[in-house]
Amino acid sequence: MTARILVFAGSARRESLNKKLARLAAGAVQDAGAQASLIDLADFPMPLYEGDLEAAQGVPAKTWELAELIRSHHGLLIVSPENNASVSALTKNTIDWLSRIKDVDVLGGKVAALMAASPGALGGVRGLYHLRAILNTLNVLVLAEQFLLPRANQAFDGEGRLVDAKQTAQIANVVRRLVEMAVASSIDIRCDGT
Repeated sequence: MTARILVFAGSARRESLNKKLARLAAGAVQDAGAQASLIDLADFPMPLYEGDLEAAQGVPAKTWELAELIRSHHGLLIVSPENNASVSALTKNTIDWLSRIKDVDVLGGKVAALMAASPGALGGVRGLYHLRAILNTLNVLVLAEQFLLPRANQAFDGEGRLVDAKQTAQIANVVRRLVEMAVASSIDIRCDGT
């Protein structure tokens, strides 16, 4: 079975360092023998979650569209920036809306790997700590392995590759583990199209 991994960055900014990292990670998924689907959350615009809005209008159509995409994949690779020592607003809002779908458990039982890029020295670790807690609450199996890219504004060459070969190898290791776990967990989890 070929694992299908959905890859996205928790940033809408066109020149986002996390989007650059997500593109590299998607390539590593392909190199690991799995199928990578790289998406941009900017293609799934959702209003700021608010209970009265949900009661009046229901879950937005773009949330349902993203939910179907998630359900058709075995695992998630989330590359999320750190904003004010926590998870990005885009990532949190997306998860909040997805969690409001009651007909099916969109995220529960999925396997996820986390990565972050930051121009700072910590590489986004504080944001991933919070993201891990959020996902665990929603019954997502978040791998212990993660990748942090500190000083990301200096980490890429002109073609979008990492300058440091050790960091490229670290990404490959996280991705390999994600693919292994996605395949193992999919034995018991029914995914569309398998």
